[in-house]
Amino acid sequence: MTREKVGAKKADLKELPRIGDRVSFIYVEHAAINRQDSALTVTDRRGVIRIPVAMIGVLLLGPGTDISHRAVEILGDAGTSMLWVGERGVRQYAHGRALARSTRLLEKQAKLVTNTRSRLAVARKMYQMRFPGEDVEHLTMQQLRGREGARVRTAYRKYSEAFGVFWDKRTYDVDDFESGSVVNQALSAANVALYGIVHSVIAALGMSTGLGFVHTGHDLSFVYDVADLYKTEITVPIAFKIASESNEDDDIGAIARRAVRDATLDGKLMERIVRDLQFLMDVAVDETITADTIHLWDDKEKLVSHGVSYTIFGEDV
Repeated sequence: MTREKVGAKKADLKELPRIGDRVSFIYVEHAAINRQDSALTVTDRRGVIRIPVAMIGVLLLGPGTDISHRAVEILGDAGTSMLWVGERGVRQYAHGRALARSTRLLEKQAKLVTNTRSRLAVARKMYQMRFPGEDVEHLTMQQLRGREGARVRTAYRKYSEAFGVFWDKRTYDVDDFESGSVVNQALSAANVALYGIVHSVIAALGMSTGLGFVHTGHDLSFVYDVADLYKTEITVPIAFKIASESNEDDDIGAIARRAVRDATLDGKLMERIVRDLQFLMDVAVDETITADTIHLWDDKEKLVSHGVSYTIFGEDV
């Protein structure tokens, strides 16, 4: 007897919403997540809500979250990224498979990052995006880092003055979230939410989160690379605004996550990240994230079809 599955069939990749069309992220903690037909159900002490799974870019799973096998199954089918994070979303522990099935962008990323000249060229493009109108073509990495540090410090001072919030320096303890100042707490939580959005797009495009061009040696190096393109525009002003309006009993982490969610709700940031990654990798807009093809590598023909019984001198190989 065959058990009939309830709900929609697994969608073809071309039927799924593009990563740029999805909402940015949803954070869940102290709740049970299950599946009903083609939606997630999230149950906590306040009741039950349904979420159309194919419209989520990334699901952040916080402490006290129970998720069923069937919920994970539909998340995988829909190409939704899953990140297991710490309290208030301040630390990432693990992630699941996302949308892409093609390795074309991953191979291009690996090729560029393993050559010193091309890696430097991509790093310069990243800095050039942050310094519009300036020529960074001949600057060394040390000079670029110095220029970037000055730019970020200027942004901190700008928003400190604009919102009337005292600013000393960026400091935080990953093991003690509340030991930092309110603005540093807000920065930490807002940045992690931004990392989740960036991570979901990188994974959806089939790229490696660990092969960074500026950052290196960490499994999220490329996430940090890309997120740095948007921090002074998104998370820095959000953090100082929160600090200027906060009360003593406020949950700064939750407020910061909601603020990032609201700032990215229209999906334009995810579309922008897709375009920026294609620009950085120097690839044209195509169907990279919808391709579902597998080849076998060959030292002479480069790529050959899989699923074929190849024969050499009458023997199957």
